[in-house]
Amino acid sequence: MIQVLQSYLCEQADARPDAPALVLGESWTYSSVEETSNRLAALLVDAGCRPGDRIGILLPKSIRAVISILATLKASCIYVPLDTATPVRRLAAIIDSCAFRCILTGESFAGQLAEALHLCPAARDVRIGWLNDTAPRLPSAFTWSDLAAAPSTPFACHRKPDDPAHILFTSGSTGTPKGVVVTHASVCHFVDWAVGEFDMQAGDRHSGHPPLHFDLSTFDMFGTFASGATLYLITPEMSLLPHKLADFIRTNRLTQWFSVPSLLHYMAKFDAIRPRDFPDLRRLLWCGEAIATPTLIHWMNRLPHVRFTNLYGPTETAIASSYYHVPSCPLDETARIPIGAACPGEELVVLDEQLQPALPGETGMLYIRGVGLSPGYWQDPKKTAEVFLNTPDGRMYRTGDLASVDDGLIYLHGRADSQIKTRGYRIELGDIESALRTVPGVADCAVVAVPTQSFAGLAICCAYTASEQHTPESLRRQLVELLPPYMIPAQWRAMTALPLNANGKTDRVRLREEFASLDA
Repeated sequence: MIQVLQSYLCEQADARPDAPALVLGESWTYSSVEETSNRLAALLVDAGCRPGDRIGILLPKSIRAVISILATLKASCIYVPLDTATPVRRLAAIIDSCAFRCILTGESFAGQLAEALHLCPAARDVRIGWLNDTAPRLPSAFTWSDLAAAPSTPFACHRKPDDPAHILFTSGSTGTPKGVVVTHASVCHFVDWAVGEFDMQAGDRHSGHPPLHFDLSTFDMFGTFASGATLYLITPEMSLLPHKLADFIRTNRLTQWFSVPSLLHYMAKFDAIRPRDFPDLRRLLWCGEAIATPTLIHWMNRLPHVRFTNLYGPTETAIASSYYHVPSCPLDETARIPIGAACPGEELVVLDEQLQPALPGETGMLYIRGVGLSPGYWQDPKKTAEVFLNTPDGRMYRTGDLASVDDGLIYLHGRADSQIKTRGYRIELGDIESALRTVPGVADCAVVAVPTQSFAGLAICCAYTASEQHTPESLRRQLVELLPPYMIPAQWRAMTALPLNANGKTDRVRLREEFASLDA
């Protein structure tokens, strides 16, 4: 049984060296990915990287980025994928938190990285591996051209299954990103189950749609390598072109598609799927947010030969904790789609405020326990203790999702806090408010989300009180320096005072209603 993630690749390189492993413009075989990642791992070790060190990967989705992830694991280090659209201050906060030994990046991000490192005096000694042929005028440990002279021999693994494999940073309610620690064992357990459950086979062709800093990409990569399939990486630019995406599936004869539901909605909205399209496609999986039933009906009517599966699981529980194979196309557009039942090794429970099981059909808080649980948040025991609870029945994670159990299946009923999910990203609305309140001249603000028919599924809306010189455009320019693009509000409203409810708190219900009426 596989115990560390890089072993999936190593086994396939031995068994199927000439089979295609990665495709993005060019095709790389399992043996070429294995040998190149070994060489890069050797350069990391020569640069002083030791077991347990964190390696930042500041690269767009690419074959070199995937090789960087594999090389980091082979060097017995922890990979931290960084969003290339992250503003400098936010990037600096992550660099400061992780104390990277090395950052793998490209020349396009030299300016961004230099600014971030300038804000982190303690990180000035970080080594930089430039994954292009020349190094900009910044400290350089090595470049891509140095790979040729590095040894391609395999590395001995110095990590245990319960050691961290990677750290994924998500939005934090206080304005500081949270780093979710994910172990080798938790991902391996899910991958080993999924390969059998979804009948993933050598020769399959899988989509690689989510960004590499999003946990769904973990399954894309290691599910592909575990089954000996080929991963077809999809650039972010293609996601803006629904008919191009559909043509990509057809042309490459993909057998498995995995993405967030908002993308499926986007493709359905523009009628990109033909009747009985994608004859090679066998499985369509989604995760990261709830799917709209009309969207599911649209896809299932056009692809009757495809198996549709809803996966559910926060980043804190390693890819997914529950699954639901949709048995047939829903007849009613108002029908609810459950998140189903727990994956093997996991347990999902709905509890009341006293942590007692909720009655069937009664809404309560959803908790998860089992093999997929994260050890917690990187260097943040306080936040970890707030949501990872030690109980007589074992350690469990409070998801913040409201849910109920009906006929043995779990249904979601929204959030109990200010967190939303849009386009698969988990966003704390309080994170946006915290950033806004750092802008001089902003007196008060409230951020809410309202449903929309757009690709995002939800529109982030901001009401604010501020000095006269602030306009929505000026505030947007300020936020771009503080937050990633997907967290910037789409709608704005200047007010003399925010509305209050009977308890004297900001009346967010009223704000949602007012923004919704503007969109009507």
